[in-house]
Amino acid sequence: MASTSATPSSYEQLGQRIQKIINSPIAQRSRTALLIRLEHESPDDWETLLEEIAENDNVTLAHRDDGGVQIFWTVPKDD
Repeated sequence: MASTSATPSSYEQLGQRIQKIINSPIAQRSRTALLIRLEHESPDDWETLLEEIAENDNVTLAHRDDGGVQIFWTVPKDD
């Protein structure tokens, strides 16, 4: 089985970083996370990622004055 050593795209790297923040135990308990674009990250990648996050049901994005984005989510109850 050959493994590829392809470097993830800037968008994939951004997605992985944000996923770690959202999946952290503290964020999962409080169902909120603060997302901040790092200087080296592409504004286009950032906007695309936020649009994709916003498409999810039960997710709310709040843009802050400092440029950060607070994300809130609810976990639907199983019927």
